Amino acid sequence: MSTGTAGGPHTGAVDAGARDVGALRRLAVATLEANWERDHTVPSRTLYPHQWSWDSAFIAIGWSHARPERAWRELTSLFRAQWLDGRVPHIVFNRALPVGSYFPGPEFWDSGRADGAPAAATSGLIQPPVHASAAWLAYRRSPSEAGRAALRRLYPRLAAQQRYLATRRDVGGGGLACIVHPWESGLDNSPAWDAPLAAVPADAAVMRAYRRHDTAYADAAHRPTDLDYARYVALVAAYRERRYRDDDLAARHPFLVECPLVNAAMGAAEHALARIAPLAGADPGPHRERAARITEALVRRLYDPATGTFQPRDLRADRLVPARTVLGLAPLVLPDLPARQVSALLAEACSPRFGLAARMDRPLPSHDRTAADFEPLRYWRGPSWMNVNWLVRRGLLRHGRPDLAAGLRESMIELVARSGCHEYFHPDTGAGLGSPAFGWTAALLLDVLADDPPG
Repeated sequence: MSTGTAGGPHTGAVDAGARDVGALRRLAVATLEANWERDHTVPSRTLYPHQWSWDSAFIAIGWSHARPERAWRELTSLFRAQWLDGRVPHIVFNRALPVGSYFPGPEFWDSGRADGAPAAATSGLIQPPVHASAAWLAYRRSPSEAGRAALRRLYPRLAAQQRYLATRRDVGGGGLACIVHPWESGLDNSPAWDAPLAAVPADAAVMRAYRRHDTAYADAAHRPTDLDYARYVALVAAYRERRYRDDDLAARHPFLVECPLVNAAMGAAEHALARIAPLAGADPGPHRERAARITEALVRRLYDPATGTFQPRDLRADRLVPARTVLGLAPLVLPDLPARQVSALLAEACSPRFGLAARMDRPLPSHDRTAADFEPLRYWRGPSWMNVNWLVRRGLLRHGRPDLAAGLRESMIELVARSGCHEYFHPDTGAGLGSPAFGWTAALLLDVLADDPPG
């Protein structure tokens, strides 16, 4: 991979020819240290100065390799902001920061007016529930009595998070959780959301009333458009108007989608909770049963045998979304995914659409490279992301493909060695994009450098 324009000392890039693992590890730890904020780690000091939900989960895995006590402080601080209904908000705001430090900020979300909201200022949305899996992995990476005690304390909160998704968000009635906003998927402006979003009335001119924070720090051509943002704002407003209640989503909310990644993460979380439960004096059996039901529902509702991949289901239109994105590969994280679907996903991943191989000359993209709407520079519409690559790699190891996992691992290390700990990367050149000094990139680099197999 070429460095494009992103390499150089200002990005923290490391000489890839020498592949100095020690230098890479020092870079990753220094990035996390610089982003540490009392009891949590911000994704970046520029674009994302608050605490983000799934970022904290991935970051906790990184801390388990460097400063394990911070892994538990990271997760504990996030779950202190859990709502009474069990939802874990996708943003926990730092009230010490000035108004306007991020859009949409706490005043826009107005979470304090919602029933069951915490004292902390938060958003009302969720993100993929990767937290139980992260907590179990952090414990395995650095087992200790302190870690065991932290797991025991977190267990009921992690279980409540799962109950929220399985009950309040099963709008389709098929055993899967739905998302009410693209931001809940983590893949904010993926082409997977284009069709469901098209039904949300919005006008780009609405954004004249707001100041976007992201385009102040990143090229607007690399970010979601103003029309995208107008729809995002409209969806938040619709949810906020009902004070983030979920009791009548089917009757009123304009965006309802069952996401493969969110539900695969939910299934993987039940497997992790089955491991954690005995440490907390709980029965692992119900978690195993729920995990099996989630996998069955994923295959039944989101697997498309015609394309051999998993695709989101638009509940409003009652159809699968045709875009072939990296979301479709996420169910590989499920250890009980049937062999037929595993084989199909491996074929999809190794096809020209994604280019997975034992020796990769380009990183895994977030969208089908052969698609007409593939955009290598625009956020989740093509660029490569460390966290999604990490999830796919763990799935490959779970399903007996260490050769492909090794190729993906090398491409992930190469990205940081050449371009530094960026938020995301050009899927052809490997050039760093988005925010530099990005938390989960540093954290997951530490994990792949350790290279322990998943359990």
